[in-house]
Amino acid sequence: MNEHCLREGFKNNSMEMEHLIMAVQQLSLARDLDTIMRIVRSAARQLTGADGATFVLKDEDKSYYADEDAISPLWKGKRFPLDTCISGWAIINKKAVTIEDIYVDDRIPHDAYRPTFVKSLAMVPIRTIEPIGAIGNYWAKQHLPTEEEVKLLQSLADVTAVALENVKIYTELEQRVKDRTADLEAANKSLEAFSYSISHDLRSPLRSILGFINILRDSLRDQLKGADNDTIERIVKSVLHMEKLIEGLLSFSQAGKQQLARLPVSMQHVVDEICQMFNEQKGERNITFRVLSLPNIQADPILIKQVWVNLISNAVKYTRKQERAIIEIGFEERPDSIIYYVKDNGVGFDMEYAQNLFNVFQRMHSQKDFEGVGIGLSLVSRIIEKHGGNVWATAKVDEGATFFFSLPR
Repeated sequence: MNEHCLREGFKNNSMEMEHLIMAVQQLSLARDLDTIMRIVRSAARQLTGADGATFVLKDEDKSYYADEDAISPLWKGKRFPLDTCISGWAIINKKAVTIEDIYVDDRIPHDAYRPTFVKSLAMVPIRTIEPIGAIGNYWAKQHLPTEEEVKLLQSLADVTAVALENVKIYTELEQRVKDRTADLEAANKSLEAFSYSISHDLRSPLRSILGFINILRDSLRDQLKGADNDTIERIVKSVLHMEKLIEGLLSFSQAGKQQLARLPVSMQHVVDEICQMFNEQKGERNITFRVLSLPNIQADPILIKQVWVNLISNAVKYTRKQERAIIEIGFEERPDSIIYYVKDNGVGFDMEYAQNLFNVFQRMHSQKDFEGVGIGLSLVSRIIEKHGGNVWATAKVDEGATFFFSLPR
């Protein structure tokens, strides 16, 4: 029983890290408050398995319950004095709070909660220095949120703080740049410094998670089976991948005039590693990767790997209904550039809608047929454009698709 629970715990941790990584990707591209709230309200519930989540903004001396995602209505659109609600407590005290039974805690306005399903909660401030809001999770049955759940929720809140600052600054710059172009550089530098500070702070809980995993692995070494060790390694890889993702994506989202880390990249090594990863995860699927001998390029290693991961994972996903999936990865050389491509024999798409393919949250297929949030290709486009290249695709319905990206020599 203990071994089964341990395996399930490792699997859940891996899934939670994947949810957090996806939220970081989405928030790094968010440019308005509604988008941020939509991402956060969903991610907050997924990270902890809560029955409800709320997004609170500090409005002078009040807590404004701006948005929610819950099994029944809470307080969306309402404002409460900071000193009369638990979100206000988290904002004023600049720290997280967990309450297993809300009806035995004097900080809770019990009359406001009685019409709701809430029995337990966790509330974390959005930014622990001068909080600008809070994120709350609620459970319909008594539940004591774990330390890991609170850390995940606080990590989401920290990334949300970056995204909110981004929205504020981009909105101001749209108007300001018309009159004072010179101010743009100073604002970007300030934003870069802020993003760097937050991304540095996010590494601390990740290191803690990695440390706890290593402790568990050492203490339970004699009880772990082969599958358990594989699960542990996946969790470790997810944590390390997220560290790189935070450093790469958050910095990139605020890049401005910042130079990319252009280094020699072995495209062959990167693609082989990714294909090997998908081969290990394919289970009963029949997937054939045909990889040509790819030329090297000068590029940012972390960001270019993210391009390949997104394109190859798309090919794997959209060939799912094929008895035999064939994914070809190759290149074409031009005098001034190299064009790389990923070709599959999957479901394809209608080229009539191709102009929306690389827009944020745009998808060609329904969620019930193929999972996804419509972030990957927009991220690919942005990374390649930053490198001075282009991205495009060709496809036919039920006959597969080919995605191309060019990079200057």
